Amino acid sequence: MTGRSLLASRLGVAMAACAVGACWHPVPAAAGSADTGGTAPSARAGASAPLATTPGARARLLSDGTAQAPDSAPAAVQAVISAGNRIARLPYRYGGGHGRWEDSGYDCSGSVSYALHGAGLLRESAPATGFYRYGQPGPGRWITLYANGSHMYMVVAGLRFDTSGRSQTGSRWQVRQRSPGGFVVRHPTGL
Repeated sequence: MTGRSLLASRLGVAMAACAVGACWHPVPAAAGSADTGGTAPSARAGASAPLATTPGARARLLSDGTAQAPDSAPAAVQAVISAGNRIARLPYRYGGGHGRWEDSGYDCSGSVSYALHGAGLLRESAPATGFYRYGQPGPGRWITLYANGSHMYMVVAGLRFDTSGRSQTGSRWQVRQRSPGGFVVRHPTGL
């Protein structure tokens, strides 16, 4: 088996779906609540991504497309933001970040995996569906992950880290939130 076919096999069908439309697929909103278990969630209408709950603990988006962690953020959150900054402006690349940590481009789950790995919160990269049971269910105080069968992103100290925004602003860091409908919602334990 070649390296590329082994990678595709390892990442499964979710990776193939992620390749369509640069790993962003709108999810229709429907009534119901988000499932935080290991199966695909039902959509949640009108909800927005949670923000950090500590007063003054919101990260800032800088003019160069990088993020600045709040001073009050735990070291792990600062490390996630620092790692995310290293790849924030790199191109989207199908399978990027899954074969090796340092890559020329990253897909959605490769981007999130890289940032979490930079803080010691993840040992191996995973496809979006690999995060269905990561950490703890529900939104976190500092970091919240959103994953479904074809896309994933995270919110760190109030900023969205998402490959779908990169084509519009040039950076994976975004101030604008998106509906979490149709996503499994998880967070790193303690954050």
